[in-house]
Formats: sequence, C-alpha cells, structure tokens
Amino acid sequence: MNQPLSLQEVRVSEGSFWGKRIRQVKEVVIPHQWKALNDELPDAPKSHAFANFRIAAGLATGEFYGFVFQDSDVAKWLEAASYSLIHYPDPELERLLDEVIEVIARAQREDGYLNTYFTIKEPKERWKNLRDNHELYCAGHLIEAGIAHYQATGKGKLLEVVKRLADHIEARFGDAPGKRRGYPGHPEIELALVKLFRVTGERKYLDLAAFFVNERGKKPLYFELEAKERGEEKPSWSFWTPEYCQAHLPVREQKEAVGHAVRAMYLYSAMADLALELQDQTLFEACKNLWENVTKKRMYVTGGVGSSAEGEAFTFDYDLPPDRAYTETCASIGLFFWAHRMLLLQRDRVYADTMERALYNGILSGISLDGTRYFYVNPLEVFPEAAQKRHDLRHVVLSRQPWFPCACCPPNIARLLASLPQYMYTKDEEESTLFVHLFGESTVETLLGGKRVALVQRTGYPWEERISLSVFPEEPFLFTLSVRIPSWCKEAQVFVNGERIDLGTSVFGGYAKIQRLWQGGDFVECVFPMPVERVWAHSEVRSVAGKVALQRGPIVFCFEEIDNGSNLAGLVLPEDAEFVATFDPELLGGVVVLLGEAYKEHRSSGELYSFVRPKRERIPVKAVPYYAWNNRGIGEMAVWIRHGS
Repeated sequence: MNQPLSLQEVRVSEGSFWGKRIRQVKEVVIPHQWKALNDELPDAPKSHAFANFRIAAGLATGEFYGFVFQDSDVAKWLEAASYSLIHYPDPELERLLDEVIEVIARAQREDGYLNTYFTIKEPKERWKNLRDNHELYCAGHLIEAGIAHYQATGKGKLLEVVKRLADHIEARFGDAPGKRRGYPGHPEIELALVKLFRVTGERKYLDLAAFFVNERGKKPLYFELEAKERGEEKPSWSFWTPEYCQAHLPVREQKEAVGHAVRAMYLYSAMADLALELQDQTLFEACKNLWENVTKKRMYVTGGVGSSAEGEAFTFDYDLPPDRAYTETCASIGLFFWAHRMLLLQRDRVYADTMERALYNGILSGISLDGTRYFYVNPLEVFPEAAQKRHDLRHVVLSRQPWFPCACCPPNIARLLASLPQYMYTKDEEESTLFVHLFGESTVETLLGGKRVALVQRTGYPWEERISLSVFPEEPFLFTLSVRIPSWCKEAQVFVNGERIDLGTSVFGGYAKIQRLWQGGDFVECVFPMPVERVWAHSEVRSVAGKVALQRGPIVFCFEEIDNGSNLAGLVLPEDAEFVATFDPELLGGVVVLLGEAYKEHRSSGELYSFVRPKRERIPVKAVPYYAWNNRGIGEMAVWIRHGS
C-alpha cells in the first residue's frame, strides 16, 4: 500500500525555500497567532477563542464571543504548534501546549461533549442543528489536533479527550436503532475520524466516518427533518441549498463540484480516505469524476477553487473570473489535502502536479512574506478603486490582514506548512518503492522492505531546474525510486550515476521508475528545464479570452503596479516578446523575476470612445511570483494579460 512518511522520517533543510517557511511558522506564525487567539494583537479583530475555553472550563467568567465555529481556530493552532515541535523541540512551547490542553480537558463535559459555544451560550441546543452549527466540524478539528499532539510528543492527554468526544458522537449518530441519522453541514469530522482510526485501530471510528459520508444526500434529507423538528420553515441563509453543503445527491452520484468550496474539498478528502481504507471502488470512481470536473473545468491557474463570493462557492464550468475570484485560502489547502489522498489511491502525477500548483500559488499567496498577515480571498486581478467602490468586489481586500473575525485561514495555512514534509514522499513497502512527489531540499530516513534507507535531496527548486537525489541504504539492496516528472516540463532529463536513462521506457503514471541494486552514494540527477511559458485558458473561460498568463516551472507570475505603472489593463504582450528569468536575491525575500517587453496602450485624446486605435509604445515590464504580490504596498495586480501582435 502506498503510504505517506511520518514527519519524524523527513526533515526539510534549513535555509531552503520550504525550510525558511517551516522555521518561520515556529518563530513567527505560531506566536503571532497565539496573540491573536488571546486578543493581544493591536488593530486586529477580536478572537476571544481561547477565552471561550477558559469560560467553559470554569476558569473565567464572561460571555461566549465569536462564530459558532470559533473553537476550530484554537484546534488548528494546536495542530500547527504540535507539528512544529517535531522539527524544533521547544520546552516553552510544549509547556504552553500542556497548559492549553489542560484547559480544554476541563471544558469537556462529563458525557464527553466538548464545544464552548453550546456549553456557554446554548446548552439546550446541542446537536439540534447539524446543518448550520458546526459542532461536528469543530469536533473534527479537535480530533486532528489531538492526533497531531500525540504524534509529536507521545503525550496522550488530548488524544484521550478527543477519543471521549468521538465516543460521545458515535453513541448518538449512525444507522443503529435509537441513533440519529444526521451528518455535518460542514464536512471535516469524516477525515478526522479516519485519522483517529489509523492511530487507535478502533474500527468504530472508521465506521462512523463511512456512515457520515454514505448518509449524505439520502432522501428524506436529514437537514429538512431536523429543521421541521425545530419548527423552522426555511434557512435564514439566502444562499443555502442542499447543493451548498454537497447534500443534494448521495456522494456516489455527484459528478460536479457544487456549493461551498471548502466543504467540498473536505468531503472529497474523506471520500478518498474511505475509498482507500475500505477498498471501495465506487467511492474511488466518484472521487475521480469530481476530480475531473474540479481540475479541468473549475480550478484557477493558481490552484484556487471556489469562484463565487456568494456562498464561497463553485458556480458552473469555466466560470473563473480573475477579478471576482473568491478562491479562499482554505479551499486551496483543501484541494491540496484531497490531491494527496488521491495520490495514495492512484499513482498518477496529476495529483502531485495539482498539490504543487496549489502550494506554490493559491496557498502561499495566503500569507505575507514576514508571516504576520493573511489573505482570506486570493483574486487573480485587483484594481483598487474598483474593489473599494463596486459591491460585487466587496470581498476583495487590498492588503493582507493580521487576523479576521472569521479566522479559519491563518491557522489552516500554519498547520499545512508545519506538516509539509509528510506530503513530499510516500512509500510502498510491499513493492519496495520510494516515491518523490514534491521537490525541496530534505533528508529522508525510512524503512523500505524492512531495510533502512536514507535519501538526501539537494536543489534550489523552484528557482533552479536541477534536483540531486543521493541514496544511502544500510546495505546494498534492490528497490525502486520513483521520481515525479512534472507535467509542465517538456524536456526532462534524468541521470543515474551520471548515465542518462530513457524516459520513454521508464516513466509510469508520470514518474520515472528507477529500479536497481542501490548502493551507498548512488545518485540520481533530474534536470527539469524551466523556460518561461505562456498559458492560455480554455476557450470557454470567457473572462480571460485573448489573454495569457506567465508560468515558469511551478510558479505562476503576475504583474504589479509598483513595477509596471498603473492601468495594467493597457498592457499587451506581443507575440515576439521574450522574457528572461533572473533571480533577484534582494527582492521579496529572494525570487526569480521575469523581465521582458510589452506594449502599453494610450489614448491620444480625451474621448471616451473613438474610431482611432489607441497608440502603443513598447516598454520594459517585470513579472513577479503571484504568491509574493502585495508585499510592497497596495496597487494594481494582474495574472492574465492581453496577448496579441
């Protein structure tokens, strides 16, 4: 079985592209977010999230504050901080986590229930509105935090707390007599329960996850039944429909991604988990159908998903407007999680390619270079005055924020970056195969076929095109190293101990499969040429017709006003324009920039409409990585630029 490596088995190199960011999570992001959770950040929206736990625990007095899902912010922060301890042991942080966990444990009710909103504010409303109230969603994030803390420290206190919570839920929901046939309005607990099953070996958690997924969308719709019990005639949310939370059809009948994008990504992730654990081919086929729809018809070039601000949702095929894009950071993170699970099901590079696309573009754009500010929404085009004055662009924020009233994205990106090494490699011990999915300087030490092997990856990726993989088995033995050949690379070269291999006969599912008797010091060198490529969208993506984007390697680039002047809409990339990629160590923390020429159109008269073609002048232009935009102040930005002679 293809399985991920643990965080203890992979270490990302200090000073590398991802090593810098993982250290930043420890040194900057976790302390910053802890201050936010405790309302200690000046000029940031109030959180009160940890205070809610203290009140529920009887350690403080006061009222609940925040959204009904406020607990999940603390849970995701706990998860990120726990992962960080694996990379960077820190007695002070570990002691803080112990104190936080003690408060959470004291907030848990005698029957195992744990949710501060309902403990403090509405104790008689527990489990009466699964559609809206996020009880199962919050429980899922707490379960993930408990597992992460246990795996990082070996301490079982939070794991026991979340097991009691899961047992409380399992006693109330399911298809057995006396249980409620409900499921969450916001999926998340399903994938958390699969994780809990994998850690504890207790089958009931896997069965409960399967129940939640299988029950979804069955008629009569549970959300309608519970609404009648509450005496509710219709939802208060104007945009709520069964499609909004993917309950319009049983999951195996769903073929198009609809509704709230984050909910969809978490649901699809759980479906893939269950397809793997239960060897359920029907779930796998449903996942593949949905994957085709998302990645071929409803995904932005940056790996963003969810184009509509109304309901933070998918709309219809090829509806991908760059300026009105919602593309919540959490949705790209969810896509990354789903892609990784699909990769465990099927060894095909399309999944790792999508992980890479989302990671370097739609996810990384969600956090500032200094690690203290965040985007919730990630548009691909910004004209500041329009964002300030147009109602349909009210969701576009012109600069990253220190926190949000709805703060799901900041701790979500923290937990992903802190856990990133576990997504870079997988292995199949039965087939003695080690897979390299994501590139970045790192060291692997793992067992393969019962024998220990180390792998050292050296690279300047994503800026440099060479990747070196040195192999150090404890003794010479036969195994396979499978290295992803990115789909963006048209002329890849792979060498083993200096001898070029024939990719025409050794590539399977987009991976170069190198089987040999490996000996200490054997090395593989990959060369992935990175020319600057023009990207055209499908002809039915009406909003970018006649435009191109620029991509080099895995990085999507954008144009900013600070480099190219105002009115980016007046730029036209001519057919013969060539771009030179240059690394600038002083810009944006050290990035490759693209330097070239474009036309800039100007009107010679003050007429609003004219029969005269605008004048053009050829000017130098600069494009920077999309993820790094808005780190130099507010201004125009565009990924898609007009193209023509």
